[in-house]
Amino acid sequence: MAVPKRRISKTRRDKRRSHDALRAAKPTLCSHCKQPKVAHRVCRSCGYYAGVEVIEPEE
Repeated sequence: MAVPKRRISKTRRDKRRSHDALRAAKPTLCSHCKQPKVAHRVCRSCGYYAGVEVIEPEE
């Protein structure tokens, strides 16, 4: 089994992990009610997704 000869420094480890960060989802506008919503999800204010009413809106 391979064993590292030296300890990997924090800098080298963090350089490798520089691509692993997650970005916050940017809100988009609902095409039906123009309220901000998460992309590719049902709108919480009107219940529409892709121009079709999927659920009844919550009051």
